Amino acid sequence: MLQNLNIRNIVLIEALSLDFQGGLSVLTGETGAGKSILLDSLGLVLGARAESSLVRNGCDKAQVIATFETPSGALLSALQDNEIDCEPDESLIIRRSLKADGGSKAYINDQPCSAALLRIIGRHLVEIHGQHDDRGLLNPSGHRDLLDNYGRCNSEKVAHHYRDWKEAAKALETARASLDQAERDREWLEHSVEELQAFNPIDGEEEELAGERSDMQKGERLTEELKSVLSSFDGKDSGVTKLRASARKLERIAPEHPTLSEALSSLDRAIIEANEAESKLNEASFSLTFDPQRLDDIEVRLFELRALARKHNVAPDALGVLLSDLSEKLSAIQAGGEGLAKLEAEVESKRQSYFDAARELSQKRQKAAKALDKAVISELVPLKLDAAKFQTDVALLDESRWGESGMDKVEFLISTNPGAPFAPLTKIASGGELSRFILALKVALAEEGGAQTIIFDEIDRGVGGAVASAIGERLFKLAQSGKQMLAVTHSPQVAAKGSAHYYIAKSSSGPKAGIVTRTDVKALNSDDRRQEIARMLSGAEVTEEAKAQADRLLEVA
Repeated sequence: MLQNLNIRNIVLIEALSLDFQGGLSVLTGETGAGKSILLDSLGLVLGARAESSLVRNGCDKAQVIATFETPSGALLSALQDNEIDCEPDESLIIRRSLKADGGSKAYINDQPCSAALLRIIGRHLVEIHGQHDDRGLLNPSGHRDLLDNYGRCNSEKVAHHYRDWKEAAKALETARASLDQAERDREWLEHSVEELQAFNPIDGEEEELAGERSDMQKGERLTEELKSVLSSFDGKDSGVTKLRASARKLERIAPEHPTLSEALSSLDRAIIEANEAESKLNEASFSLTFDPQRLDDIEVRLFELRALARKHNVAPDALGVLLSDLSEKLSAIQAGGEGLAKLEAEVESKRQSYFDAARELSQKRQKAAKALDKAVISELVPLKLDAAKFQTDVALLDESRWGESGMDKVEFLISTNPGAPFAPLTKIASGGELSRFILALKVALAEEGGAQTIIFDEIDRGVGGAVASAIGERLFKLAQSGKQMLAVTHSPQVAAKGSAHYYIAKSSSGPKAGIVTRTDVKALNSDDRRQEIARMLSGAEVTEEAKAQADRLLEVA
């Protein structure tokens, strides 16, 4: 609910602060006094385009501050979703400033925000309706939500099934694309798998083959020298044989002298070292054995291994993993038809679940549409639209347009004359008729959510007498539903129904060469209100008869 509107330097308004209350508040004034400036100012803080022409002539900057009651419900959720902090019991304050040279800034509770966020939040705060309103009730894009709110038609189940269906369809599409690509590569895959299987790569094979080849190449080079060295350890004339013979002789005489024992110990150690050297030489000779055929086989295998790795652009040790991956892809192609059939069945099953839930929702909408039609028609009679008919059209959309909200298109249609076809509100209703249709709809939908503050901008234009009185009564009734109503009006019958009355006036002052024009708004007391309604009844000259008629209107109200 709007609590206060503070305006600085907007067009003809220099400085203005208005406090508002619940119920029906009416705003009146002579034509051209500046009633639209108030709506433009409010529109600015609700995210409307920031036009530099709104800045008062001669000023650098304009500002509008709107204060609303503590947010709750969907409004609070929208604020929290956009990371706007709200303290408990804290009013919601929206501020927007506009520079004369262009550019604007917006704040919600002193937290910077975008104009787009203001529009999102504004939809929860205020609804503005008028004869030329192309949003709200006149925009068919919002009719389905209005009907759902009215009939308590919850679309969460449908949305859940829709998401499941579309996720399954996406998985099927991905699988088909992968299979199509794989089919195009099938011949290459079959050849590659066959080639790799025939080669049979082994993990770590490259390092092992390279090491063995290196040893053999060394053996080829060292074989003759090793034979020469090893020959010194073989035969009766070898050095080791002579050392052993000398040790046996020394062993017999060593006890005769300590030095001989020491010499024997040294000779034993030499024999041990020589034996160990011979063992190492034999081991090296064995490992470096040169086999020309084996070396040739190794080099062929190593060449093919590396060539195959280059061909597939992988490391040699990754060929085994590559074979596994390509085999899986080939198997997937071979089993692809069966997999696609399973996915297709899943998509169809989930589509059917969505369809069943959407059809159930559609039936609820059909039922709610009949109830809404009845409620609106009952409101048309008091508004002197007895011959008019109202119809909520619930039609099946093409499958390509089905969505989380179901498969229905909902549109409000009217017929203004007996036998005339139904058509959209904006197509066949005159200005006055359209205003009353909007009011009838709003009264019928009054308790079904929507913004807490509703503004009707000259909705009574072009009507008078009993019709204007009926409009005033419906506005008053709508205000009794707990909504805050603001009505810009030229009708004394409507003005008399207000629980608060604001008078908008334009004045000029200053020398002829520099006249300054201002728009001011004044909250009227009971006497001033009687005078204003009398003016609305009689025109420029307020007669006693007009005052008496004003008293009667206020008394009835």
